[in-house]
Amino acid sequence: MLTGDLDRLLAAEISALRPPPAITTAGTWEPAPPDSAPAPGTYATPIAFRLADGHPVGQQRIAMTLAAALRRADWVCAATVTGGYVTVTVTPDALAALAPRITAAGPACARSTSLAGTAVPAPLAPDLAAATSWAEARRCLAAFLTARLAEVAGARIFPSELAEREAVLARRPGPATGPVAAAIEFAGAGAIRYALARLPPGAPAEVDPCRAAAHHLGVPAYAVRYAHAHAASTLRQAADLGLSLGEAADFQPRLLAHPSEQALLDELSWLAERVAGAARRARPDVFPRYLERLAGAYFDCQEQRPAVRPGLTAGGPELTARLWLAAAAATALRAGLDMLGVDAPDRL
Repeated sequence: MLTGDLDRLLAAEISALRPPPAITTAGTWEPAPPDSAPAPGTYATPIAFRLADGHPVGQQRIAMTLAAALRRADWVCAATVTGGYVTVTVTPDALAALAPRITAAGPACARSTSLAGTAVPAPLAPDLAAATSWAEARRCLAAFLTARLAEVAGARIFPSELAEREAVLARRPGPATGPVAAAIEFAGAGAIRYALARLPPGAPAEVDPCRAAAHHLGVPAYAVRYAHAHAASTLRQAADLGLSLGEAADFQPRLLAHPSEQALLDELSWLAERVAGAARRARPDVFPRYLERLAGAYFDCQEQRPAVRPGLTAGGPELTARLWLAAAAATALRAGLDMLGVDAPDRL
């Protein structure tokens, strides 16, 4: 969401270049280099390099112009140029305001226009239990998820002959008897699907069903689903105490200034970019790993700044702000799991 806001800020400056380039900033935002110790809410873009390609105005001048445009926004606290990259940091309040925005957006919180104008072949959803091998299951699932993520990132999806051949699992008749079917029967469809989705290219195409079925935070699928269930439980407990989110207009972003809260908000701010990046690279396996980082940031935040704690009997603006953050985390985690085709139960 914030990177989309930044794109809109830059759009007028880019269109004012003469001749105006046919380039947008959508999908170009990257994390600032770790060695620069970036503050939460920091984003970098190499867009000046692309704009300067064949343009009479030099890359450095374009970058400085774009940075100046960003600094004019009252919700931007810094915009600099380093090595041709434009790096911008939003205010803590702008980052905190993501909590009600994500919650209000619901599943649409992951959508963007990063891949608008591109077309991606889309296979039918595979029936993984019908796969004759782990390698076949991973290949078909990866093709399906790549298209699914691309669609969320704004791409046009179309069927193709190749996609139809890749979707053979969706139509294979007969009982499911392969190793994947046995693993699904033992560990559950969600656990196996998630484990398959996160397997990177080149890694052995096999999932240990015993590990996938384990209920502890060292198992990625369980950790992500538990983080969602925990956030949903937090909201239920608050409701049982007569506490609610209230109106978004009453939300006070300054109350989410703790480092653990800002770190969680920072991870949340990358959701749409991570969807688009995974689709662009045809690497759907990187998206579950992002969800795992998001779940980890949620657990860290709850450990240091729990929204609901034993003995709580009354609310207040600070508690309400934390409930908004829990709601945003639940919304983003559910959206991510839904894109993977993995259920996100409210209780585990």
